[in-house]
Amino acid sequence: MPRAQLTVLDKLDKAKTQGYHFLAIVIAGMGFFTDAYDLFSISLVSKLLGRLYYTDLTYKNPGTLPPNVSAAVTGVALCGTLAGQLFFGWLGDRLGRKSVYGFTLILMVLCSLASGLSFGHQPKGVIATLCFFRFWLGFGVGGDYPLSATIMSEYANKKTRGSFIAAVFAMQGFGILFAALVSLLVSAAFKARYKAPSYKEDRAGSTVPEADYVWRIILMFGSIPAALTYYWRMRMPETARYTALIARNTKQAASDMSKVLQEEIVEDLHKIETDVVGTV
Repeated sequence: MPRAQLTVLDKLDKAKTQGYHFLAIVIAGMGFFTDAYDLFSISLVSKLLGRLYYTDLTYKNPGTLPPNVSAAVTGVALCGTLAGQLFFGWLGDRLGRKSVYGFTLILMVLCSLASGLSFGHQPKGVIATLCFFRFWLGFGVGGDYPLSATIMSEYANKKTRGSFIAAVFAMQGFGILFAALVSLLVSAAFKARYKAPSYKEDRAGSTVPEADYVWRIILMFGSIPAALTYYWRMRMPETARYTALIARNTKQAASDMSKVLQEEIVEDLHKIETDVVGTV
């Protein structure tokens, strides 16, 4: 015989599509948007890194990153992502989605800025510090990625849950397009401001020193969309499914969702213990 579900969860499952659903899509979707920007923007600036730090004037072709350096620069964030998914997935079940969600966002903002501020003038110093910060950036992305999907899933109703999650995942494509757009705009601005001869005309002068700012600005720009959503992320209440089923605080879950759904939700205190234990 099926057990009766908690009232607050039943209300969530049967709730009509409301404004808070779309707000959750925007907040969680911006997480995926930022994740995609941070992970894929590095491939757009890797050629410039080669020209700036690995150009050898004795060679015929412009500088390119050595294979091992290229693999490290583009792949280190993905290694951090794997570690971040495992760690923050576990931490999210222990401490709650909301608190961990905010921490991953702060980590992403700080590491995006730090990646652009990678210090040193020698290739080894710049690449080493860039890889260090890119790893921790990926670590934050690894936490944001599953938490965004989980929060959207736990806020959605049964009828539109799949569509809402698909909408959140679709923001990855917009993040990749935005990275390309930012790269084009920043590159065009610097090209217009700092005139330089072609590589065929002047190998040494074809890459102006100011071009070092281009890749840094592009990488640092990833902190902006993440920072813009921090306020709204912190205003979101903890998901009712976590509060009721894991934290075992159905009263708080009902209170939080009453504000979200804008209707009074009252639990039957005699059934709470049985329902929660049975659901878990």
